[in-house]
Order: sequence, then C-alpha cells, then structure tokens
Amino acid sequence: MKRHFILLALAICILQGGAALAQKRVSILGDSYSTFKEHVTPKENLVWYPAKDNDVVKLEQTWWHQFIHNYGYTLEVNNSYSGSTICNTGYRKEDYSDRSFITRMGGLGNPDIIFIFGATNDSWAGAPIGEYKYDSWTSQELYSFRPALAYLLSGLQSRYPQARVYYLLNSELKGSINESVYTICQRYDVPVITLYNIEKQRSHPSIAGMKAISEQVHAFLEKEAEQEQFKALKSEMQEIKMQLEEIKRLIQK
Repeated sequence: MKRHFILLALAICILQGGAALAQKRVSILGDSYSTFKEHVTPKENLVWYPAKDNDVVKLEQTWWHQFIHNYGYTLEVNNSYSGSTICNTGYRKEDYSDRSFITRMGGLGNPDIIFIFGATNDSWAGAPIGEYKYDSWTSQELYSFRPALAYLLSGLQSRYPQARVYYLLNSELKGSINESVYTICQRYDVPVITLYNIEKQRSHPSIAGMKAISEQVHAFLEKEAEQEQFKALKSEMQEIKMQLEEIKRLIQK
C-alpha cells in the first residue's frame, strides 16, 4: 500500500511539473502598434509595419514577438488591424464597425492570455467618449468609447472564461481616454499595464520603443505572479497555523 502511495505522489509531481512547463498561449487584439506584414490574422487586416521613417523593419523587433520568444510564451492569434478603434467610430466620424475591436473580439482562438492594446486611434480620431454603461448596450451606444470598452471586456470574459485579460495602455493619450480605461477595467477586474517612456517614430514605437513595451509587459506579469505566490504562501501558512492550534488543543485534552 505504501508503494502505491509513493507512485501516486510521483505521478502527481510529474503532471504538475508538465503543467508548469507548458507554454501559455497568447492572443493579441490590437491596432497598428501590433501589426506586421503577413503576421496578422485574418490576413486581410490592414498593417502598418514595416513603414517608412520607422526603424522597425523585422518581425523580431515587434514588442509581441520579443515578449513571446524572450519569456517562454507561444502565439495563439495576433488579430491586430491598423487604424482600428475600440468603438465603431473611426477617423472623420466614419463607421468602423467592420474593423473595431468589439467586432473582432471573437477571433482570438483559444488563448490563456489576452492582451488588448488599443484606444490610441479612439484618442487620435476624437471618437465620442459616451457614458459609463455596463449592460444592455444599444447598437448606437457602441459608437462611443466608454460603452464599447465595457462591452468588449464583458464579451471577452464571456467568450474566453479560461483566459486572463490584460489591457495595455499607450502613453500620450487623452486624459478622458486614460480615465475611462482605468475605471472600466477596474469594474471588470482587468489589470491595466500603463506604458511609459515609449520612444516613437511617426507616432509609432521604434525599435527602442518596442523593446520597452515588451520589457514593461513582462515586468508587470512577473510582479503579478510574485504577488499571487505571496498570497498563496500566506494562505498556506494560515492553514498550517490553524492545524498546529488544533493539534495543540488535542494534546492538552
């Protein structure tokens, strides 16, 4: 019997080790900052990189490629579309419902992690901000940023319940956009990775900017993992303390 318990324990350790070593699948829902020629899905999505007067000319220089390959992840889907907005309102008040984030959110495969990297075009295009609303959205309301972002986060969590969603917030956006992102993401318990000191050429990340994005995203996830491990350890210590108190009580009987 003892031998069976030992074998069972070894099997559990092997399974847990395999799960720990498995690469997490990453999907990206983005705009031009995450595009690269022939490396977006669907392939018809408009791309910006490589572009004139920007030194990012290789796939390996993009933020997401660096993040995935430097830190042990695997790419599930990169559904990025140059010029796209979160809401259905685009530049010159045009209807962007064919390319908006809320339209494309269903095409992310089966990810463990989802990075939303958007709102830059909503800010640049002057899309309507709208009101905070968290359910029963009308089609007209989805042409404004706040209700569209809430609709997006709700939809992603419903469609991909197994995935952890993160929001990457670009630097140099309008204050109303930043405030809206923080408020709505807090509502849905979506961590916001606030980017800073991102070098840009033609308003898009340069090689140095891409490297900074990758490193800042990794640093955020590492800190989050450390905090989760600390919480788990604290919980385990509390459980041990309770067990010791129970043993002490039994001994004193």
